[in-house]
Amino acid sequence: GYCMVSVLETMKTFSSEDGLTEEAIVTKLRTCRYHHLYLHTSLRQNSSGTSRWGEFGEGGLLWGECNGKPFEWFNGDPVEELLCKVREIYGVVQETTFRNVTIYSERRPQPLYLGTATQIGVIPTEGIPNLLKVLLPANCVGLPILYIRDLLLNPPTYEIASAIQEVCRLMSNVTCSIPEFTCISAPKLVKLLESKEANHVEFCRIKNVVDEILQMDKITELSTILHILLEPTWVATGLKVEYDRLVNECSLVSQRIGEIISLSGESDQEINSFEFIPREFFEDMESSWKGRVKRIHAEEAFAEVERAAKALSVAVMEDFFPVVSRVKSVVSPLGGPKGEICYAREHEAVWFKGKRFMPAVWANTLGEEQIKQLRPATDSKGRKVGEEWFTTMKVDDALNRYHEAAKNKVLELLRGLSGELQTKINILIYSSMLLVIAKALFGHVSEGRRREWVFPKLNELSPYWFDAAQGNAILNTVKMHSLFLLTGPNGGGKSSLLRSICAAALLGICGLMVPAESAVIPHFGSVMLHMKAYDSPADGKSSFQIEMSEMRSIITRATPRSLVLVDEICRGTETAKGTCIAGSIVEMLDCTGCLGIVSTHLHSIFDLPLATKNTVHKAMGTEVADGRIRPTWKLMDGVCRESLAFETAQNEGIPEKIIQRAEELYLSMNATDVHIAPNSTKAEHFNAKFYATGLGEISDSSRTSLDFLPPGSLELLQKEVESAVTIICQKKLIELYKKKSISELAEVMCVVVGAREQPPPSTVGTSSIYVLFRPDKKLYVGQTDDLVGRVHAHRSKDGMQNAQFLYVVVPGKSIASQLETLLINQLPLRGFRLVNKADGKHRNFGTS
Repeated sequence: GYCMVSVLETMKTFSSEDGLTEEAIVTKLRTCRYHHLYLHTSLRQNSSGTSRWGEFGEGGLLWGECNGKPFEWFNGDPVEELLCKVREIYGVVQETTFRNVTIYSERRPQPLYLGTATQIGVIPTEGIPNLLKVLLPANCVGLPILYIRDLLLNPPTYEIASAIQEVCRLMSNVTCSIPEFTCISAPKLVKLLESKEANHVEFCRIKNVVDEILQMDKITELSTILHILLEPTWVATGLKVEYDRLVNECSLVSQRIGEIISLSGESDQEINSFEFIPREFFEDMESSWKGRVKRIHAEEAFAEVERAAKALSVAVMEDFFPVVSRVKSVVSPLGGPKGEICYAREHEAVWFKGKRFMPAVWANTLGEEQIKQLRPATDSKGRKVGEEWFTTMKVDDALNRYHEAAKNKVLELLRGLSGELQTKINILIYSSMLLVIAKALFGHVSEGRRREWVFPKLNELSPYWFDAAQGNAILNTVKMHSLFLLTGPNGGGKSSLLRSICAAALLGICGLMVPAESAVIPHFGSVMLHMKAYDSPADGKSSFQIEMSEMRSIITRATPRSLVLVDEICRGTETAKGTCIAGSIVEMLDCTGCLGIVSTHLHSIFDLPLATKNTVHKAMGTEVADGRIRPTWKLMDGVCRESLAFETAQNEGIPEKIIQRAEELYLSMNATDVHIAPNSTKAEHFNAKFYATGLGEISDSSRTSLDFLPPGSLELLQKEVESAVTIICQKKLIELYKKKSISELAEVMCVVVGAREQPPPSTVGTSSIYVLFRPDKKLYVGQTDDLVGRVHAHRSKDGMQNAQFLYVVVPGKSIASQLETLLINQLPLRGFRLVNKADGKHRNFGTS
């Protein structure tokens, strides 16, 4: 096969993947971002020694991918030569070492083929349902979705997949609130710290990362998850970090950043303000560095800034204010003198701006001495700024002193902290990646629960693009212990079945949830799907040539541990010979012993003397209704020779005259009657069921004009609300239990979701009531079956980004509605202010 070497200059890492097929290489080239592409000269020589490169000469898939892009040839040892070129391009010193992050494992499944990746939507493809869009909530984007995509494109070993599945199972049952999971790009993090350009915001985000690791460590439910996530993070980063070391190092980083960086709530660094200087000047000059580091580390610098600001104020007052006073005192007609103290933003200066303010006759009046001291203002290069701008030597000196005092010490502290954190760079890379994985898996579990997916063992599955939670399902059971030869009518569900099985198998071997009622999935060594092929004029290949190229890759790589799915085999060539090629391919796959499905409309294949031992005949069913044949979309034993071609053409608008003539021609060929031949089989390993649904919307009545709570009062308010909610709800539940309205007495357990936290996935699909704490001390009471989505919707409003919540899981939507109405009506009686008090009288909110 092929070898691909990837170097990430920012991270000083490289990886080498060997034994790749041509298709796998092309898939990787299409999904990774690279600045430079180098091709080894060994690609120029094929097996016959000619000077045409690509596994099968020019026109091959790899040739087509690389031919239209800029690349260079190179020779010698691939890794060493490539690292030399990287050092040369990016100016990296020769002594710099690059860390090898390749994870070697003979039992790792093969990377996904290009055809498979596009046909199930791992690589977005027009007309194909996008698998990635249904694996995560719509608001989970960026790094988490890239992690899931790379996981599917490069399925992990059985051990890592088992760890991922175990993490997902635990996440599904978490009852505590969970961190927001701050996601930072590792290359960006490394670059900022190396260049010492990390600012206050970036340090706060780094602290969020390590604090969220520490938060997971302190909570038993999350600590168990954190332990298991170490292995998937090792595979993603190539770094091995022990649990205790991770926690200790994160604690040290958090403590050090907390010592240097000024966090929110510290009010000892107010912006300077003086009567004679526009406030915007000090805001622009000081807001970029004040509030960034703690004052204790730069006390002298802060004091010097304040002294310089005061000196500037004195200079402006002494040199400019008398001139302004004189101009105001002069009574003059329209077009008389003008003068004011202005902030020249572009030049970061405070100057006098005036017209016609110099007296025609000097009479030693007030302000004339100061007017004589004025001189034209100049920019940093000594050029005159304009005819209206003036300054004095004293003001310029004061400005220079102020600018020198302002930023230097703070920047020095930030750069020093960057240098310190460089020694912890591996821990930061590891922690940031761990949180990306955690966010991806928590998001996946939340969406999986909402769609009513399951963790696989492989019995019942559905098309991944349908939403099972909304019902309207067509159930199919797929039990597979050998190869299926599948027939069925057009629109009968063959392609949907193949895509569904492929997606379920791929998700299963990656440890993720699958669109099924129950499932048992072997850890396949490869998952390969071939759908209908189209021609490629740019490569000079017909659709049949493309199909045969893909089939060659599948056949040569298939093993007893492979899942092979082929849709409408040999559809692009003459029927008789195509049937014979299809039959021969089926024999080869049968001999290999792989699991899989080959679907076909070539019904003559059943008349061939095929030497197969394990191949089973399956069909997508049809039924007669109102005198017409229509598909049932149900998988059954046997052979279906009905194509429904005429009905399909008619439904798509082909004129009736053409359909009638086609039927006449069909009868003239003495076509045989449609029949379904029974062929029973004992099956064990693979089951599936289909369903579909839609989506709902969320809204809330939160306003955007907010008066913020004073520090510390929110915690007190939370405790008071928690106590009131517990008493009100528990009393109501006891009453309902006595009336036999509920079978079991539920205990009210209030859970607080903090400012940078979110509800656990276990709340998805369960009824709950919640209280939203607004910054203006008002409450919003609601009920939902999707608390994760509702919290996200509320926080998307202006000023609500850090809103906190309290929620209670309750037994059913009806109970939730009653409790919601009860809280809306009773909380105001206890002194709490609600924004949705009127909802208590609305007919959709139960009874008072």
